[in-house]
Amino acid sequence: MDEVIKAKRQTPAASSRTAITIRGAREHNLKNVDVVIPRDKLAVFTGLSGSGKSSLAFDTIYAEGQRRYVESLSAYARQFLEMMQKPDVDQIDGLSPAISIEQKTTSKNPRSTVGTVTEIYDYMRLLWARVGVPYSPATGLPIESQTVSQMVDRVLALPEGTRLYLLAPVVRGRKGEYRKELAEWLKKGFQRVKIDGAFHELAEAPVLDKKFPHDIDVVVDRIVVRPDIGQRLAESFETALKLAEGLAVVEFADAPSTSSPGRAEGARPGDPSSSKEMDGRVEPGHDEVEGKKKKADKKTAKIHDKSGPERILFSEKFACPVSGFTIPEIEPRLFSFNNPYGACPACGGLGIEQHIDADLVVPDKELTLRKGAIAPWAKSSSPYYLQTLTALGKFYKFTLDTKWKDLPKKVQTALLYGSGDDEIKFSYEDGVRSYDTKKPFEGVVTNIERRFRETESEWAREELGKYFSDVPCDACHGHRLKPEALCVKIGGKHIGDISELSVKRAGEWFEAVPASLNKQQNEIAVRILKEIRDRLSFLLDVGLNYLTLARAAGTLSGGESQRIRLASQIGSGLTGVLYVLDEPSIGLHQRDNARLLDTRKRLRDLGHTVIVVEHDEDAIRLADFVLDIGPGAGVHGGHIVAQGTPAEVMANPKSLTGKYLTGELSVPIPERRPPNHRRTLKLVNARGNNLKNVTAEIPLGLFTCVTGVSGGGKSTLLIDTFYKAIARKLNNASEPPAPHDRIEGLEHIDKIIDIDQSPIGRTPRSNPATYTGAFTPIREWFAGLPEAKARGYEPGRFSFNVKGGRCEACQGDGVIKIEMHFLPDVYVTCDVCKGKRYNRETLEVLFKGKSIADVLDMTVEEAAEFFKAVPRVRETFKTLHRVGLDYIHVGQQATTLSGGEAQRVKLAKELSKRATGRTLYILDEPTTGLHFHDVAKLLEVLHELVAQGNTVVVIEHNLEVIKTADWVIDLGPEGGDGGGEIVAWGPPEDIVKAPRSYTGKFLKPVLEKKGPTKATKRKADEAAE
Repeated sequence: MDEVIKAKRQTPAASSRTAITIRGAREHNLKNVDVVIPRDKLAVFTGLSGSGKSSLAFDTIYAEGQRRYVESLSAYARQFLEMMQKPDVDQIDGLSPAISIEQKTTSKNPRSTVGTVTEIYDYMRLLWARVGVPYSPATGLPIESQTVSQMVDRVLALPEGTRLYLLAPVVRGRKGEYRKELAEWLKKGFQRVKIDGAFHELAEAPVLDKKFPHDIDVVVDRIVVRPDIGQRLAESFETALKLAEGLAVVEFADAPSTSSPGRAEGARPGDPSSSKEMDGRVEPGHDEVEGKKKKADKKTAKIHDKSGPERILFSEKFACPVSGFTIPEIEPRLFSFNNPYGACPACGGLGIEQHIDADLVVPDKELTLRKGAIAPWAKSSSPYYLQTLTALGKFYKFTLDTKWKDLPKKVQTALLYGSGDDEIKFSYEDGVRSYDTKKPFEGVVTNIERRFRETESEWAREELGKYFSDVPCDACHGHRLKPEALCVKIGGKHIGDISELSVKRAGEWFEAVPASLNKQQNEIAVRILKEIRDRLSFLLDVGLNYLTLARAAGTLSGGESQRIRLASQIGSGLTGVLYVLDEPSIGLHQRDNARLLDTRKRLRDLGHTVIVVEHDEDAIRLADFVLDIGPGAGVHGGHIVAQGTPAEVMANPKSLTGKYLTGELSVPIPERRPPNHRRTLKLVNARGNNLKNVTAEIPLGLFTCVTGVSGGGKSTLLIDTFYKAIARKLNNASEPPAPHDRIEGLEHIDKIIDIDQSPIGRTPRSNPATYTGAFTPIREWFAGLPEAKARGYEPGRFSFNVKGGRCEACQGDGVIKIEMHFLPDVYVTCDVCKGKRYNRETLEVLFKGKSIADVLDMTVEEAAEFFKAVPRVRETFKTLHRVGLDYIHVGQQATTLSGGEAQRVKLAKELSKRATGRTLYILDEPTTGLHFHDVAKLLEVLHELVAQGNTVVVIEHNLEVIKTADWVIDLGPEGGDGGGEIVAWGPPEDIVKAPRSYTGKFLKPVLEKKGPTKATKRKADEAAE
């Protein structure tokens, strides 16, 4: 008996070591779910969109795991971490510290790159700092050390009588108070110090703020150049070099300076030109690098900067004897574009500069000046611009009815950049007064630049900013670093060269680099190289071989960002962690999917529990444990339909997922393809990014899929070139397309719409009802009710965005934010409106016993039934139903919708519009987050758009979608540099015959499967509902 009791007591602990046990999970639509998930296994959660997968995986399991871990930390540590709310669940046992990897872009910070996010660039900075060799930009030869004699000779070469300070730059851009150091220098006999550009007596040095970086130079000597001071100079240099670890600075005392005690004679206190000091960041010989500075004489490179005094930097270690080019130090921070000591001074380390783009100023060369060829002037109602152009026409002998492309080059230049010295007579009349003036014409581009520079209005900056475009920085050529950093090389390559390589090619370079290093360098580099190679191999394993290390993190797709974080976790060396992943296969071609699956198994084999929310068939089949949640979406979901091994789920007759896995159900293949197309949109010689002068044709009136391996050039072709070029022509969009020659066939379409996955609104106030336009007739309906009319309520009374009907305590948000000092901000339900958003009087107006707040809380399915007597509302919600969004709430915050859900809300909005039959729709991976059954419903909608005469083009990897396409354009054959070509085009049956097409290889077995009958599909619809 005692043994039984003992065994019972041990059971929970034992089970918590082998399984995660969840009891009574009720988060969102979960229906009191009880489930046991095996630990240290690969588990896949699947089911219809909105069935409750993410509610269980992220909002319950991850939220509780993360909350418990953060709670175990000190209050000080917790203030830096976001702590999630406790989920609605009775009990969870067996949890580990949890890490969530979701479909979110890594960072919008323009300074974040693939290299920095993965920490590869940090190791690269260390490598170049430790084994890199500096080269002179003047001679191309390695820079040798500089002797004290050479330093003395350079100073003696200055004009006799030149007054100098000899400084030891002891602190360069580092934080701290430096009390101890200042006292020590005073004890050693030094009298003066220069702190952040101002001279001070050491005994009266100011107290420094430890939170900010400082520059401190100790004044070693004050010198007047004479032929007989060589010995004194040598001794002073030796003192300075010893004090500043091999660095010394000579500063010209006669230049304006912000000196206090010890200021040079003739210096003007408070002179604005002396408010800053160069603090050694521009070095001797810089004129050869930048081509902008002037030499003081043939032997000495004096750098004169208007922001501070002239300085010459000397280094015991690195200096070119020919040009005087000097590198102060070769430390990792020299190679950081986020540090002022490494960042390019011209672009601040961004690698790009903004310039007025003449093609944005004159986007349509076919227009005349009178019809608005000059875009910034086209929308103005003021007569000023037309009168200006009339005067210019008289002077340069052209008419305003001449097309821009037909104007002489000289006239185009004058209009854009000004008339130079030519003075033009302008006559103006504004209805109040008239006057004449004679002056040179400023030019449209010059005028925009000046106004942008001078204005303090954010609105004006935003409007003028439309005519700027990003171009690579002229100084650093897009490498983000100052010339000194780019002069340090390994194997003939600077760090910027390697950052521009793809992950695959960078891996090959780092494998070969030891051959270019000597024995000592190899001993230093061996551990650094191992870390770099390991991280690069992790990126290769998750199918990101085509990305460059310099690629901005903000330009990555959600799937790419997620796989980067996944690769970083593999290299973390942790064990026993609970990972929750959200569809990591998004955006991945089937060819690369096998490597990603191996990566997940590798995570599991390292001792982690891996939970994946996934719809990919291969991922489900390879799982150790599958949890099928359903049977429907929203209120019809939240139940465990099937669980166990993939075979057990497939054997369960209730599982819709199981039916698709066994082949009992599948997305039907069209019985016949449409006849050969006649009209096309033809793109000629697209060459953006990795495209190799691609000429592509999109058939009009058909459903086209653009396919290919990740990084093959799909988005560049369709979004960056096709869409942006056509949008510029039809919609006057400002964003420039990728380089190409021309597009033919635009006369066949009147509209182009990119239905992407960006949020439908930036704030929580945006929701599906406001975005689709359904909320306007809902408010009008409530305003037309007898009670509302009796009270004199207008439709605006039922808006939570304006005063009148909303709750003013929370300003229509329904919640109030409470800022916590050591804890994350807490959002509590508003006490006044109880989360309803409206005031009491507004909520008293009822329709069928429901207030406006109750309507916002309904699901789309419920609202469609509720407003069946209101056609405008009913039809809008029906379109949301058709794209599979019955389960979302009418007033659900836009920020809580996934990318796939946001895309389908936009699609629903388009469906509710009146069809023209001449619209081109572009969608990027519309099946993101969709179950097999949801994909079938989405395809019905897309094919319906085509049936109305429109053209639908999608970028897609899902073979179930590709097999239903009328036309396929397959790019590749590889990603990155190995891609950018069209390897196959035509109906899916033609793609499988193309020997170079990876898509065709994987598509062939899918096309050979027998599709379901219509009766079988109807039963599946009934089961899901």
